[in-house]
Amino acid sequence: MFMHGMWATALLAIPLQATSFLLFSLYRGIWRYASVADLQRIVLAVASAAVLIPAAVLLTDARSVVPRAVLLLDPILLVLMMAGARFVYRGWKERRTYGQAFLNGEPVVVIGAGEAGATLVGDLRRSRNHHVVALFDDSPSRIGRVIHGVPVAGAIADLGAYVARAQVTRAIIALPAGAASERRRAVEAAQQAGLAVLTVPSFEDIASGRVGISQLRSVELEDLLGREQVNLDMAGIGQLIAGRVVLVTGAGGSIGSELCRQIAQHRPAELVLFDSNEFALYQISEEFQGRAGSAAPCACSPVIGDVKDTARVDAVFAQYLPAIVFHAAAYKHVPLMEQRNAWQAVRNNVLGTAVVAQAACDHGVAEFVLISTDKAVNPTNVMGATKRLAERICRSKATRLGAQAQSNCKFITVRFGNVLGSAGSVIPKFKAQIAAGGPVTVTHPEIVRYFMSIPEAAQLVLQAGLMGEGGEIFVLDMGEPVRIADLARDMIRLSGFAVEDIGIEFTGLRPGEKLYEELLTDEELTLRTDHRKIRIARDPESEQAVWGERLIAEIDQAGQLDDAQTRAWISRWVPEYRPQAAA
Repeated sequence: MFMHGMWATALLAIPLQATSFLLFSLYRGIWRYASVADLQRIVLAVASAAVLIPAAVLLTDARSVVPRAVLLLDPILLVLMMAGARFVYRGWKERRTYGQAFLNGEPVVVIGAGEAGATLVGDLRRSRNHHVVALFDDSPSRIGRVIHGVPVAGAIADLGAYVARAQVTRAIIALPAGAASERRRAVEAAQQAGLAVLTVPSFEDIASGRVGISQLRSVELEDLLGREQVNLDMAGIGQLIAGRVVLVTGAGGSIGSELCRQIAQHRPAELVLFDSNEFALYQISEEFQGRAGSAAPCACSPVIGDVKDTARVDAVFAQYLPAIVFHAAAYKHVPLMEQRNAWQAVRNNVLGTAVVAQAACDHGVAEFVLISTDKAVNPTNVMGATKRLAERICRSKATRLGAQAQSNCKFITVRFGNVLGSAGSVIPKFKAQIAAGGPVTVTHPEIVRYFMSIPEAAQLVLQAGLMGEGGEIFVLDMGEPVRIADLARDMIRLSGFAVEDIGIEFTGLRPGEKLYEELLTDEELTLRTDHRKIRIARDPESEQAVWGERLIAEIDQAGQLDDAQTRAWISRWVPEYRPQAAA
């Protein structure tokens, strides 16, 4: 009795289902890559058809009798057949394509069975280089479970016992959003088990889409130092920079080049790269030109010049008319500036700052940001003292402009400590010493320093530039100080060696070096800001314009001073300066 109704209903159901499947793009999918998204589309397409078919039957033939079981079973069976066929085909295709590679790939363990670990295991199933044999995680709810066919074999502490009975030589840390202490513990457990260690990219890189989670890399110091992700007012920074001409001095240096990269993301009208180092400027300009073929964020103009050359600086400002200036050009290497080069540090760091600051006043710059250092606080070396004088130059400019209203330029100083991987950092030196077989040389067992990554420093400089009203010295939160001897040990272990194999040699403090750095002088007051990683240090008294003018006049008149004369000269201008020999 149902035969007539079946054929009549089929004539309606098939076109309606085909139309629904077309609308939900079911015919465009590639079965080999079937996923949960495909299953969702199948369910939606079948559900839509399941609603339309009974309505169409009733509208066209009210006498037609279609069993209710058919209306219920048809969409269920249709989903099972369509989804099942796709996933069976995908499984067969992956086994045929990757099965042998899976067997031949290097067996590895993954530490971290969360979202990142699960995604990594899924990606590595198609890898010809690795196959995952076990996961380890400290969450009790995950231990004993199976993810993509791989068991969660135990807690991180169980790794050593597992490796002792399994042929595994490598571990992958899949904790991109975990605390640094957790990552450090995972790395130590893997190294104690005798495993080489890789890690997934950082959370920032994964979230931004720059890299995939399966793009493995070696563990770096940044992964272990506990630096938190920086939260920025991206909209505000964009409004500050977008559509304006920005000039960066020292653009080829470590901080300057990263500043340029960060600035370019906010699409300035033009980015002027100013540096005296030809090769460094060539490198950063080539980096930007290399992106020009795809999506060049902004126009970039590399300009050779010396910040001490008044005529050149003035000509560059007159040509490009920058609205914002980031002054990163400086001599920063403490021992190098302490001996035989002290007066050049004064000329470059103090006179150079004054020349660029004056050009900013003369050519209508809206904002001038000076990159300073923690070594400017109670300085014991020439480099730190010259940066302290550079800070005071900017203070004197801010005072003069506020008093006489000759310009609307805001002068802002940003002060922070060491950055990992910068040209003057200890990190490249340690890497070279480890590569040469050691020993790694550390000046003192108790010496400590503040560290942050280069991108973090550049990001916070931009944030401080947005927040500045003029005259402030912004102090960046550098976190906890790091013992350099511990840093050396971490680097040796991360390089795959035992500390005993490479060795650490203590050589004594170098000229101008002190055991610890400060971020605030005793006379300064610290004020909170809206950003928890940025504070304001205010001098009790502002510098007067005449002070800065006298300082520059003396530098011009002094000619050339030797190191002893330079220290004596600095002592007159920086009362808190205490040369190490006199300490």
